[in-house]
Amino acid sequence: MGERDSTIPFFSLPKNTQFKPDLSINETPLRRFFVLATLRLLRRILPRHGPVLILSKNLCIKVVTLGQPAEAATMQFVATHTSIPVPKVHCAFERKGHKYILMERVQGHILRDKWLERSAESKKKILAQIKNMADEMRRIPAPPGQGISNIAGGPLFDGRLSGGSYHGPFDTVQDFHRYLREGYEGGNENAPDANKLVEWHNQSYSKPTFTHGDLSTMNIMVRGDEVVGIIDWETAGWWPEYWEYTSAWHVNPYNEFWREEVDKFLEPKVEELQMEMVRRKYFGDF
Repeated sequence: MGERDSTIPFFSLPKNTQFKPDLSINETPLRRFFVLATLRLLRRILPRHGPVLILSKNLCIKVVTLGQPAEAATMQFVATHTSIPVPKVHCAFERKGHKYILMERVQGHILRDKWLERSAESKKKILAQIKNMADEMRRIPAPPGQGISNIAGGPLFDGRLSGGSYHGPFDTVQDFHRYLREGYEGGNENAPDANKLVEWHNQSYSKPTFTHGDLSTMNIMVRGDEVVGIIDWETAGWWPEYWEYTSAWHVNPYNEFWREEVDKFLEPKVEELQMEMVRRKYFGDF
């Protein structure tokens, strides 16, 4: 990862930390007891994948401290408004700073496994399904006056951005852009590309678009040539229209090969990608 370009001054902007709606789902004393007791008794012996503990063939629990409070609500939102396969949420609640989601375990494998070994025909079938799902997700209409936020109107979560893990909410796309560039409004003769970024950021934009925010091969589940689940919705919410494309393109080191595929399921955003590269040059690695 590169270092910040020192020609641009740093501005510290206030962050909204007061938004705490009740985002629990199907929380009852019995369900809460089941989740907490299971973790207390079996946490050390349960198989796990990152923050997800496997309870059985059909059930798992996700436990995080840093994470999107609205992730479970987001999965329900997607299930309600689309035909995209997402894990069914049985129960979700927060307790003592930890967020718990008891949910369906998707039966399949992450797309990254043996992607490079797949035939061209297999890849084509899978990418066509991902495109249909991405198109369906992007057709969800934004509510009137929608800004940049999670689906509950609160902060977005993305630990890849500079400035912490929680961001916003923001009333407009322009407010979000100003936050991304840390308040910089141009004028530095030694950074003409950063000044161009300001001009591009300040133009008019369409309404925010519902976005997964991390459509990598590690968050797409397949069984054979069938996409059976899109997982890890913690970065999802209402983002600028181009964000799905640029975030999918800026993959982690384990997904470099995925860049060759992004244009096959998302509309290419060439200028937007160039501007995001400028932003990352001066204001953060992601």
